[in-house]
Amino acid sequence: MTHRFPIKEIALQAGLSTATVDRVLNRRPNVSPQTHRRVHDAIEELGRQEGQLAAKGRRLFIDVVMEAPARFSREVQLASEDVQKQLAPAALRTRFSIAETMTSATCAATLDRIRKRGSHGVCLKARDTPELRSAISRLTDKRIPVVTMFTDITGSQKLAYAGLSNQNAGKTAAYLMLKQLGPADRVVLTILSQLAFQGEEERYDGFRSELGRSRPDIEVIDASGGGGLNTATERAVAAKIRSIPEIAGVYSMGGGNQAVLKVLESAGKTPSVFVAHDLDEDNLELLRQEKLTFVLHHDLRSDLRTAFRHIMAFHGLGAAPITSLSDIQIVTPVNIPMAFK
Repeated sequence: MTHRFPIKEIALQAGLSTATVDRVLNRRPNVSPQTHRRVHDAIEELGRQEGQLAAKGRRLFIDVVMEAPARFSREVQLASEDVQKQLAPAALRTRFSIAETMTSATCAATLDRIRKRGSHGVCLKARDTPELRSAISRLTDKRIPVVTMFTDITGSQKLAYAGLSNQNAGKTAAYLMLKQLGPADRVVLTILSQLAFQGEEERYDGFRSELGRSRPDIEVIDASGGGGLNTATERAVAAKIRSIPEIAGVYSMGGGNQAVLKVLESAGKTPSVFVAHDLDEDNLELLRQEKLTFVLHHDLRSDLRTAFRHIMAFHGLGAAPITSLSDIQIVTPVNIPMAFK
């Protein structure tokens, strides 16, 4: 494996020991394929960041830990690369620990490994559980700040939250849906990826409260728990709608919308309004096909910039952002932003 970086630099980027990196680089036995991949990815990332690291300023290693569908994680990684170039005087290096599904125990163990090897900060998208609150406390005790992103972890010792006001996002979804529904419409479907994601729970609470205030006659059927993954979401939705004759609207908070539409089409149900979140590649295609009515979008680059600036300010590099909340953009099939065309 050709490279031009010191083993210590590769080890820091990969989050591995120098001895492990040495075994990989010298093709010694008893090294897993996953470890080979981590070292290879670290060398590629160091190459991409080499130009940035030539800039003057302090270097910060920031760990990004996320439980999220791959389509969303890819968008976050691309956004991170863009934002890092903008944040002089610091030269930021990001190390990603990502899985489509990650139990609280697995995520806590990942955070503990980061605590032991060291980090300048952690950006975290994870479930709101006591186990993770404890892991955040342990990081904080080691002066490793944690910024929760996209979904918060309440009652934790995090430094800050960066993302939407999820309560307002849910209310916005209800407002848009009510403008499309008729007086005879009685049933809407809601879908969360994981009940333990606090941000999605806030969206759901905001949606229910706004819908109940204006149309208490509408029944909300919830089909959550698919993790935003198509196969699991398809099963969850199919089980819920089997005995429901009509569904007037859908509010999907966690993705898997191709699967949702597939199930509805198979069941002969055509909602008059479908509200989703995020301009990932799946939702963009569904918008272009006019299968989604509205997508509530927020700029991932803005969220990451906010999160990184909080960590920089913790280390004395600039001021913390005045606000950590990002704006909601309502996207329809006819106003898709130019950056996504």
